[in-house]
Amino acid sequence: MVDEIRRIMGDGAAHGVHLRYAVESDPLGTAGGVRNAVDLVRGLVVVLNGDVLTDLDLSAMLRFHAERGSRATLYLTRVADPSQYGLVELEADGRVRSFVEKPLPGQATVDTVNAGVYALDREVVAAIPTGRAVSIERETFPGLLRDRVPFFGWVAGNYWLDIGSPAKYRQGQLDLLAGRVTSPLAPLGATPDGRAIAPGVQVAPDATITGPCVVGAGTRVESGARVGPNAVLGAGCVVSAGARIEGAILWDGVVVGPGAVLRDCIVGAGARIGANAELGFTAVVEADTVVPPGTRT
Repeated sequence: MVDEIRRIMGDGAAHGVHLRYAVESDPLGTAGGVRNAVDLVRGLVVVLNGDVLTDLDLSAMLRFHAERGSRATLYLTRVADPSQYGLVELEADGRVRSFVEKPLPGQATVDTVNAGVYALDREVVAAIPTGRAVSIERETFPGLLRDRVPFFGWVAGNYWLDIGSPAKYRQGQLDLLAGRVTSPLAPLGATPDGRAIAPGVQVAPDATITGPCVVGAGTRVESGARVGPNAVLGAGCVVSAGARIEGAILWDGVVVGPGAVLRDCIVGAGARIGANAELGFTAVVEADTVVPPGTRT
């Protein structure tokens, strides 16, 4: 995974930032991993969980942190079903009062949950023990309450989604397509019907591309093929003659064989989908996998 991130992101220059990497030789937990990386930064430490999609206003959160004299601030979001999450109770001024384990349905006292973005003063991170796994949720945050450290929750109504499962990851992609998320990752240069087709895409005269969809650079859509709606194709994909892609997420370099049908599924980079295969909602194809012709899921 580290090598894959480095391959895609490099030193960050292509994205206007400078990236450095802190790699754990052994898993250090949600706090230990932050402690392992803290020597790479100065001053305030901002932590963002990698399995969350959100368009929060980070500048507003950091202003809140400074104005309250907070040493640690959590981004909190409201959820429709609090029984699925651990909850965070706040005082009237936003100070964290307590953490509540997942309540039984109908017994939740609040609907605010930890949304996976933290602003932490460097001293808070420096106090995390080294040399072992440490949980930020079960050790660090309760320790701040116990020691009466200024500790606040910032509640915002921004888009937020935990994309830690394939179904939620796919939902996040579709929400980006639908414009539900304010993000530079949303399709740029899309046509009025929501088709965002990158330069160098080859589309046969009798192929059909229906928005909303994204088609990555260098992709080829062959005769009679149909792409969309609600499809995301990475760079360098091939959609062979007569194939259909609808509601599916294809990473870079996927080759879809003639007559294959992909609906509401996720296909990893470099996978090869055989002719006349049919993949449905539950299908998640790993990178570089070869799916035999005629496969049904």
